[in-house]
Amino acid sequence: MFFSKSMTFDDEEIGRAVVPVPMIAAHGADDPVFIEKLKTGDEAAFETLIDRYSGDIYALLYRLTENPEEASDLTQDTFLRAVRSIRTFRGESELKTWLFRIAINESRNRFRWWKRRKRDLTISIDATFGESEVRISDTLADHSISPEESTLAREREAAINTALLNIPEVYREAIVLCDIEGLSYEETAAALEIGIGTVKSRISRGREELRRRLKDF
Repeated sequence: MFFSKSMTFDDEEIGRAVVPVPMIAAHGADDPVFIEKLKTGDEAAFETLIDRYSGDIYALLYRLTENPEEASDLTQDTFLRAVRSIRTFRGESELKTWLFRIAINESRNRFRWWKRRKRDLTISIDATFGESEVRISDTLADHSISPEESTLAREREAAINTALLNIPEVYREAIVLCDIEGLSYEETAAALEIGIGTVKSRISRGREELRRRLKDF
């Protein structure tokens, strides 16, 4: 990879590494009546759940895997698991946080499956989102800036994404949830089922690992 000028990365840039997928507002999703409908197997309620959170879940999984097909498959797996497990939901965290926890576990399980078979995930910013024709690279470009600046921005973002994919999984999960998804330390801790102190430690060490990997750019 070639860069047209010296590049440095800070925590704010890491948080902006991937442009979020548009999401549908989830107002009222934790309403007890809605949750009770989910627990009774109400089909319309589950359709609403998917409409509200599929974008969030896909975005999270794409950032963890950097593979649109994997993210799409894991999103489906997440909601299938949610259907089977909704009766165990006790409201100790937000519904979105609970779904994030399931998505992360599904991602971990898939990663271990691939690792046992020594299969590596490929990274391409020219891949498309799911079955759409929109390329990831198209979402990264800022058309209000010059072509040179746009190219540089894409190079920076691609470098950050590649570095993010190659740091230890526990650091990547914490950074994606907190720095990119915007969850609080408390929400991140709930999603990962760890203490807040551990979350802060993983984010700090993850950021340092990213800076180390990006020091030559």
